[in-house]
Amino acid sequence: MHRPRPLALALCLALLPAAAWAATPRTPIRHVVVLFQENVSFDHYFASYPFAANTPGEPRFVPRLDTPGVNGISGDLLHANPNKVAPFRLPRSRNATCSHDHSYTGLQWAFHGGLMDRFVPDEGDAGHFGLTICRPDDVMGYYDGNTVTAIWNYAQHYALGDAHFGTTIGPSTPGALNLVAGQTRPAVGQCGGDPRCRGGGDDLVAGGEIQVLKGTLIADPDPAFDDCSGPGATVALGGANIGSLLDQANLSWGFFQGGFRPSERRGEQAVCGRAHMGSHGSEVADYVPHHNPFQYFVQTANPHHLPPTSMPALGTASDQANHQYDLEDFWAAVAAKRLPAVSILKAPAYQNGHAGYSDPLAEQRYLVETINRLQKLPEWREMAIFIAYDDSDGWYDHMMPPIVRGSISEADVLDAQNVCGTGRVPRQPGRCGLGPRMPLLVISPWARENYVEHTVTEQASILRFIEDNWELGRLGGDSADADAGPLDPMFDFARKQPLPPLPLDPATGQPVGAKR
Repeated sequence: MHRPRPLALALCLALLPAAAWAATPRTPIRHVVVLFQENVSFDHYFASYPFAANTPGEPRFVPRLDTPGVNGISGDLLHANPNKVAPFRLPRSRNATCSHDHSYTGLQWAFHGGLMDRFVPDEGDAGHFGLTICRPDDVMGYYDGNTVTAIWNYAQHYALGDAHFGTTIGPSTPGALNLVAGQTRPAVGQCGGDPRCRGGGDDLVAGGEIQVLKGTLIADPDPAFDDCSGPGATVALGGANIGSLLDQANLSWGFFQGGFRPSERRGEQAVCGRAHMGSHGSEVADYVPHHNPFQYFVQTANPHHLPPTSMPALGTASDQANHQYDLEDFWAAVAAKRLPAVSILKAPAYQNGHAGYSDPLAEQRYLVETINRLQKLPEWREMAIFIAYDDSDGWYDHMMPPIVRGSISEADVLDAQNVCGTGRVPRQPGRCGLGPRMPLLVISPWARENYVEHTVTEQASILRFIEDNWELGRLGGDSADADAGPLDPMFDFARKQPLPPLPLDPATGQPVGAKR
């Protein structure tokens, strides 16, 4: 429901077509930009915040004296950790690491009913993603402000959440879907050309892993409505997502992903062949289909990766691109002074922070260059930037997530075989959550300064913020937006003077002009 409008304005609006006006925000925020990154647990980036080792040769980090504490790693967690290996600091020189097990079942096994003591696997995965530096102990490693320097500096000047969790347990695709829809069902799978795949519809197994469980997506199958999806199993999602509410309110929006623009076309078929050198020393495709949540929904998909019809059309429901764009289109819109109300930005794979083919330094360059550009815009005074993550990659985090949604299925092992969330009334199988803890940063002139929020929030809380900011209502259909924790405590909309921009050096992560 929208706020009551003055009578004269209401009469004018009544004489206009329904699509001629857009919803107005209830806060100073008129532009939301979500930088949705990959695979980081909270402890992996903030275990020792705000204290860094300041090893010689690495960018220094000296915290403000008034910096609040976080729920990090100290005491017995460092010296008597229940895992096989104690947490340890990864130096900046070890920015390239392997990816770890972050599957729906694998994470439950690591959590071990809340004991959080099974993160270190019994055997290593040497050679994973082509790296030769993989060790099973790496899952306990964390970085400090000498490596993730920019992230720490943003936390010093704006707001950080240390109780932010995945909406459900699991990998990238569930996290992306929870960001835009608050759930991962109803899902319908199909095997495509994968001869090892079995099932379809409500239950799908491919690559030896359950993809769809009784209508719930729990893994990383490619989207059904995308030319660049692989030849194997794909999944389609029913129900609504945030795009539907934004369109109904006549608000411009878009999902902008690196590599979305086709490298070539074969007839109508798009080919996503653009690539960059990854942190593992080999080329990695810029576009990852299962990182684009809107391509799972027929109503918001752009299967052939069509470009925007024009700059005036970008972000609108009438555009042939259907709100799905390349990252370059975002900056074209900015240059044309057509910044959408809601923009979700996905870095090309080599800069998204995913262990195995990206790394914190490549991620830092992308984040800083993006935020530096955004903070120079006149729209900065009306902007909220969220840095959030889709899953934890299995990196150690000592904090057991609160289980607010239970599940009973063959994929669940948290509390007992087939059980996740003892005492919780299961919603649907495969939706056990909350999931692992991850960083959340709010960068805005209206963010609380040098602030740490301890209230429990989740991926769907960003969805809820967008809904609440423009009074769009809820998605319904058992979406987690209905009970996700609010993000308003991370803002101070009563502030008399908005916070200034914080330009950083993309290489060091330090404020521009600071000494190394």
